[in-house]
Amino acid sequence: MSKANRLVNFIIVGTQKGGTTALDFYLRQHPDITMANKKEVHFFDHDNRYHRWRNLAYYHSHFDFSDANKVIGEATPSYMYCEAAIKRIYQYNAKIKLIAILRNPVERAYSHWNMARLNKFESLPFRQAIAEERHRCQQLLPDICHRYSYTDRGFYSEQIRRLQRYFPDPQLLFLRHEWLKQSPAEALKSVTDFLNVSPFIEIEAKEVHSRPYANCLSDRDRQYLLELYELEIKQQEKLLNWDLGDWRKARPERKSM
Repeated sequence: MSKANRLVNFIIVGTQKGGTTALDFYLRQHPDITMANKKEVHFFDHDNRYHRWRNLAYYHSHFDFSDANKVIGEATPSYMYCEAAIKRIYQYNAKIKLIAILRNPVERAYSHWNMARLNKFESLPFRQAIAEERHRCQQLLPDICHRYSYTDRGFYSEQIRRLQRYFPDPQLLFLRHEWLKQSPAEALKSVTDFLNVSPFIEIEAKEVHSRPYANCLSDRDRQYLLELYELEIKQQEKLLNWDLGDWRKARPERKSM
């Protein structure tokens, strides 16, 4: 295939605060993979940008297609959450491979809020922020709620079904955040197998994009979120044939984002 006709081969589509930065970092070290010139290109999930550049010149300007032997990829974790993005990706390349990293939604929600707080996008305490989440996101319609969707992003089952509606199972890889964090060599072996590239010869575990927490998630708020996600997590177990019993336990992760 000529350079002009080449397409992106894979995308890390989610989830936000699930370890996509770490996976993007690792894959940039692989000799057979070329990642976009930046993480989070945000092409398929931005309506104005997508419709303006549908000729793909803007999107493809983020990639180096010069080496025909390399696999080309990018990481934009909002894609999984954006319904329009998945359809657009399918229309772009129906044979593309997609990787989704899923994190305990309780921990993901608090990490998302903490990131927004540190970036000066959020001034509300966590409990107030999630109480007002629906109202704040409705004010942003019809645009995707990037900033305040702390709990909503953790309802993965509909996002998983959406991916499965457009793409067959051989083109989808779902990973657990804990696996990538605690056993990166094993997790990355599953990724390189999925992408049909050689395994990493050596990999050094690295904490990427970790930020401090001012406070731990309170027991009260943790219990509220556990009850909120109880049925949702059971749906995810059925969809992916995973045992997520540890996600339903009232115990915190180690403090990292």
